Amino acid sequence: MTQQQIERINELAKKKKTVGLTSEEQEEQLRLRREYIDGFRASLRAQLDNTIIVEPDGTRHHLTKKDK
Repeated sequence: MTQQQIERINELAKKKKTVGLTSEEQEEQLRLRREYIDGFRASLRAQLDNTIIVEPDGTRHHLTKKDK
């Protein structure tokens, strides 16, 4: 996500609080927020996938998905 897109999200949020948004702007806001959230999740997932746990005995292993 570019800095311009983040600025647009903030601009739409401020406008929503003051004068309200048109239906087109609401759709744009939802689309931009979804892109931001998806990018954030992908970044976090990549970081967690590259995280290594070092046990006290020196063994190392990657994080695994926890079963529910």
